[in-house]
Amino acid sequence: MLNPKAILSRHRGALIERAAGDWLCRQGLIMVERNVQIRGGELDLVMREGDTLVFVEVRHRSDSRFGSAAETITATKQRRLIKTARFYLHRNGLSCPCRFDVLAVTGNPPDLEYQWLKNAIEAN
Repeated sequence: MLNPKAILSRHRGALIERAAGDWLCRQGLIMVERNVQIRGGELDLVMREGDTLVFVEVRHRSDSRFGSAAETITATKQRRLIKTARFYLHRNGLSCPCRFDVLAVTGNPPDLEYQWLKNAIEAN
């Protein structure tokens, strides 16, 4: 059973991801899916920009006192994202150009700042 703090954290995370997706849509991307769970991994946002499928990792920090939200993506997290994206492509029978973006979000709703790092993760 989840404790109230964990429930609040999940709710806040869902709000931030929704705001992030809405912000990226205003920047011209098209939403494909949110919170995709596949084989031990999760894709926060799957979007399209032209012919390119964009896997977006959303990272949030209330403030940057202890570093930016983008700095929280470890090499292990990057490998997990790439593996999960490969499963996603295979499961959906897709063969298209892809990239991995990071959207670092700082602040608390409704006062959020966005730092969009396109092609932030290299997939070999």
